[in-house]
Amino acid sequence: MLLNLLGGIALLLWSTRLVKTGVQRAFGDQLRALLQRATENRIRACGLGVVVATALQSSTATALLLVSFAARGLITLGPALAVMLGADIGSTLVVQAMSFDLKGFIPVLLIGGVAAFMMSGDSTVRQSGRIVIGLALMIMSLGMVVGTSAGMREHATLGFLLSRLGDEPVMAVLLAAGLTWLLHSSVAMVLFVMALTGAHVISLPLGLTLMLGANIGAGLIPLGLGWHEPQAARRILVGNLAFRVIGAVLALIFLSTLASIVLPAGQSPERAIATTHMLFNIALALVFLPLTERVARLLERLMPDDPTREAGISRPLHLDESLLDQPALALGAASREVMRLAERVEAMLADAIHTFSDNDDKRRLAIRKLDDEVDSLQEAIKLYLTRLTRQPLSEEDARRAFDLILFTTNLEAVGDIIDKNLLELAAKRQRHSVSFSAAGWAELTDFHARVVRQMQLAMAVFMTKDTAMARELVAEKDSIRAAEKTATEQHLARLREGTAASIETSALHLDMLRDMKRINAHIVSVAHPILEASGDIRQSRLRG
Repeated sequence: MLLNLLGGIALLLWSTRLVKTGVQRAFGDQLRALLQRATENRIRACGLGVVVATALQSSTATALLLVSFAARGLITLGPALAVMLGADIGSTLVVQAMSFDLKGFIPVLLIGGVAAFMMSGDSTVRQSGRIVIGLALMIMSLGMVVGTSAGMREHATLGFLLSRLGDEPVMAVLLAAGLTWLLHSSVAMVLFVMALTGAHVISLPLGLTLMLGANIGAGLIPLGLGWHEPQAARRILVGNLAFRVIGAVLALIFLSTLASIVLPAGQSPERAIATTHMLFNIALALVFLPLTERVARLLERLMPDDPTREAGISRPLHLDESLLDQPALALGAASREVMRLAERVEAMLADAIHTFSDNDDKRRLAIRKLDDEVDSLQEAIKLYLTRLTRQPLSEEDARRAFDLILFTTNLEAVGDIIDKNLLELAAKRQRHSVSFSAAGWAELTDFHARVVRQMQLAMAVFMTKDTAMARELVAEKDSIRAAEKTATEQHLARLREGTAASIETSALHLDMLRDMKRINAHIVSVAHPILEASGDIRQSRLRG
């Protein structure tokens, strides 16, 4: 019985993850853009939170998106708290839908989902198929949990333990909060509580108590995942948890009255749990939405910025706002920050090749974290220079600011190619358990080493503005283009010879060469303004 119960919970967790992953891959960009539209209008921000969390089936995922925005200064605390109040409502709508008897839809959803995933070449359609399959598995897993739970009523020891738990509401809340954090899914926990209540394994008051604990646990999950983030981001998570704790404590005080209200004639216990879960979060929004700005100011006083903790690489160190009225000093500060950005990109590029020989994802995750830092720094530099250009500048200073923005944009593009292309290729090689031929791997590592040297030379050119080094950087671009062509021809020759390793890794090999050549093109861009100013370049080609 325990094995079947754990199997049902495992399937429930996996299916919710399947749906969330499908939504993020198919509609992630649209949802992020939607969240960025959250403004000082609390009601609109709350509504956006409902939409995003319903689509992601997770208030935690919404919270982590907000954390990334707050860390980059794209959203202030008040609107972010309003979004979270809406996100908490959005996650309850998923529970509401699952509270109905949907077993008859399982075959239709599975057939439609598998057909969409396997027969379509369109990425959005395939991910929509993944979502539909996840929904079918969620319904199936709930059936497993309910079926197993029915047998738990006959277990004397379990019945005794649950009856004692019903007499200790505080312990029940803490237990449910801990289990929710352990499962990392409040939706899964509330659905599990509904299944136990519907099978009459636990009473309705105990089910409501566990539901309140699940709501507190839902606030703990993103707090644990985002605690390493800057203070501005942590305030969102602390505020969200505080709303839930205050609401749960008040609801616990009036639990008996609440139980008598939510179980009208004809409503099943599990539907009562789902309804109360939704009404609880709606009540939180109604009470706290008008207070979000006051709560934001309180959190800012209680959780002031910690300079020692905020001094991580993702936070700009040199962008002093007080220098904006002194363009020469501001441009110098921005240049130092750009060098920090370039150092992060160089580290990403140097390590990227090793991910193709790794057998785990530790290095890939570390590089992806660096890319997040690169994105954050690039955005901070760009906004700083944009504010600077709003003031009257000499032609030389305006040109220098433009060149800095252009170089940071190209550095971010290099980071994105590494993150979204090279690392994905490395993951694909690992999944398929294939290896490059010795000759092919030697070509790739040599090509990569040349691109890394280009990166190092570009950083030197940026610091010194040396025309000779800038010419060398651009000249090497042509050499690397020729090297890419030669490496491709040698790879095709190995294919004609029937080299097994080359056949297995052909797509990976060619894609790596293409991506590294693209990286080099972005790197070389730092030399163009210098050579244009000296008259050594015309239409992006060196003079003879």
